[in-house]
Amino acid sequence: MAELILGGARSGKSRYAERRATESGLDVVYIATCQPRDAEMRERIERHRDQRPAHWALVEEPLALARVLREQAREDRCLLVDCLTLWLSNLLLTDDPQAWARERSALLETLPALPGRVLLVSNETGLGVVPMGELTRRFVDEAGWLHQALAADCERVVFCVAGLPQVLKGEPL
Repeated sequence: MAELILGGARSGKSRYAERRATESGLDVVYIATCQPRDAEMRERIERHRDQRPAHWALVEEPLALARVLREQAREDRCLLVDCLTLWLSNLLLTDDPQAWARERSALLETLPALPGRVLLVSNETGLGVVPMGELTRRFVDEAGWLHQALAADCERVVFCVAGLPQVLKGEPL
């Protein structure tokens, strides 16, 4: 079962996803997509590490998400991916102009066939003003199209606001 968990910055989406992973009763593999590009981001990563249960496995993968999902998925596991918009940023900033299209396709092809449970966390970026720069407009567009494609394939889609999860698709909580 795949669940897409969307929300803005500090909306509670990661906390909600971590709670869902814990409540699943399955072994949890946390898949982190963040790259520590500066001191502030390194501090955030450390804070997240300290907050997660020590018995959760951790895989750090900024680019090849579909490959890691295939390698880690099992019937008795819950994979928690945090977060898709950081993954998108990483791919848009590579020197390979085909990286995003290739990895996006791989994710969309891989996700429906995975055993076990998958929780996908992502920032909803389409609720604000249209950005001025070309790269930021592309980022917002690509994130929106990715979310639409994933929402079509996921059994449940949840939108978090002020720490409150709102079910958009699937069984109520």
